[in-house]
Amino acid sequence: MKVLVVGTGARENVICESLKDDCELYSYMSNKNPGIAKISTFKQGDEGDIKSVAEYAVNNNIEIAVIGPEGPLGKGIVDELEKNGIKCVGPNMEVAKIETDKSFMRNLFEKYNIEGSLIYKVFDNYEDIENFLDNFKKDVVIKPVGLTGGKGVKIVGEHLKDNNEAKEYAKKVMDTKMGGFPQVIIEERLIGEEFTLQAFSDGKNLAPMPAAQDHPCAFEGGGGPITGGMGSYSDANGLLPFLSQEEYDKAVEIMEKTITSIAKEAKPYKGILYGQFMLTSSGPRLIEYNARFGDPEAMNVLPLMKTPMIEVCKAIIDGTLDTLEFEEKASVCKYIVPDGYPETIYGDEILEIDEDKINSIGAKIFYAAVNQKEDDKVYTTSSRALGIVGIADTIEESEAIAEKACEYAKGNLYHRRDIGTKELIQKRIDHMKKIRG
Repeated sequence: MKVLVVGTGARENVICESLKDDCELYSYMSNKNPGIAKISTFKQGDEGDIKSVAEYAVNNNIEIAVIGPEGPLGKGIVDELEKNGIKCVGPNMEVAKIETDKSFMRNLFEKYNIEGSLIYKVFDNYEDIENFLDNFKKDVVIKPVGLTGGKGVKIVGEHLKDNNEAKEYAKKVMDTKMGGFPQVIIEERLIGEEFTLQAFSDGKNLAPMPAAQDHPCAFEGGGGPITGGMGSYSDANGLLPFLSQEEYDKAVEIMEKTITSIAKEAKPYKGILYGQFMLTSSGPRLIEYNARFGDPEAMNVLPLMKTPMIEVCKAIIDGTLDTLEFEEKASVCKYIVPDGYPETIYGDEILEIDEDKINSIGAKIFYAAVNQKEDDKVYTTSSRALGIVGIADTIEESEAIAEKACEYAKGNLYHRRDIGTKELIQKRIDHMKKIRG
């Protein structure tokens, strides 16, 4: 069977690795990702040019396409491929709005009375923003309505001093049409611990994966600007050290109700649904959905999946999705990035990687926003370069493997050494104990 994976980064690298042994693998990517290039037949091109992607798929008799990034989903790549007779793992343009239009998601929760939402409003003029924030006595989160790669969100108490600064930032979001819309979402700030729950969906059935915790802030200890994600971890029992089975099950229930509601509101949702939750004193509350795998969280869960990925893809298309099997292992992913990321000045530099050493200690390498040029050397861009994953019986052992492996990547590089460490996880546990009272 011929399978096409669309996308360039580490998320797509791990998707390709999970498929490579069970199909004839093709890829379409904007930069030459060396991890993907060595295991697939590939074309380099703009993955947002959906007609060109469809033409490539047709010319190569592709049977299934797996869509990695959110950009092409928002442009309707699934609609274009399906119009050409190619089955897809990924939602069509109408239901991909669960990510590309955050107001669609919140309105869905209201209309179908789905638990776990939060107080929010969508604004398109500054006068209403001023009135709302002058009368809202809690801290808020400011978000563009459309896609910003996770980098447009600012939180009062972390990135903004108070609600007056929130007004200024909200105006900037609207005036610059950040995310593609002259609108802004203002949400209540939730207090708790964030966690990610990813699940496959065939439109009726939901198959959840192990929970993970991402670390979006650039610097150790959780400071600095929000990035696309500096790393993540998962635990051997599929939960997290601060997350109970009951709380996990509640998050799954929220996602199941979402899938049912989307089918009523629009069309069946086929693909991957990513729920970003905040665990609060009253249980899990949904921050937002993504219409694809998380990056880095895909690197935590896909290497643990015992159910063949190709069989999952077929089941999504056929509407026969069932329970998945995962290894009872923990995982820690650490992202290696250019110094200064997300405002790096060290793009287009050679990335020296000793793959043999990394493999010899049991770590996994997933190439991200890099470019392998004609000289066969790998160059950084201004974004994340390399996902390093350690897998073992415990988070602590996984972290040690990942941290050791990071020594074998050289250049003007940085990574958060604290991700997955005992000290940082204990802070999360203590934080939730305090919140629960």
